[in-house]
Amino acid sequence: MLKEIVVHGPQETVRLAAALASHLSPPDVVTLEGDLGAGKTTFTQALAKALGVTRTVNSPTFTIIKQYEGRYPFNHLDVYRLADSDEDLGWDELFYGDAISVVEWAHLIENDLPKERLAITIRHLGGDSRQFVIQPFGTHFEEICEAIAI
Repeated sequence: MLKEIVVHGPQETVRLAAALASHLSPPDVVTLEGDLGAGKTTFTQALAKALGVTRTVNSPTFTIIKQYEGRYPFNHLDVYRLADSDEDLGWDELFYGDAISVVEWAHLIENDLPKERLAITIRHLGGDSRQFVIQPFGTHFEEICEAIAI
């Protein structure tokens, strides 16, 4: 099952993130793919805010993982720099712990990801428009996928 949602501007991206956030709880994992500038970090910032994170959320490109507190602990991972690495950063603790995790460039650690997760690919359509292609892995995420709408 794939769900495609097109947003036209930042406010609609925020609404989509809020709709998703209302269905997430630990230890849910959301993976994000998309070209540079597609909107992965912008979507993550909106999702974190909807989950009650009050600190500024920015890309963890140079640190790989940033952790925040909100209604639930929130992990933001950017694994771009792990492209050719075999390093184990304690994935099980991160993905099966007490936090909601968002992983940018997730395909680079495909073998370490939980089998059940929500995979989102963001495509820039020009201007402020983006296409979100949402693919659930597992019954829990299929239900979330069916429920989210903006």
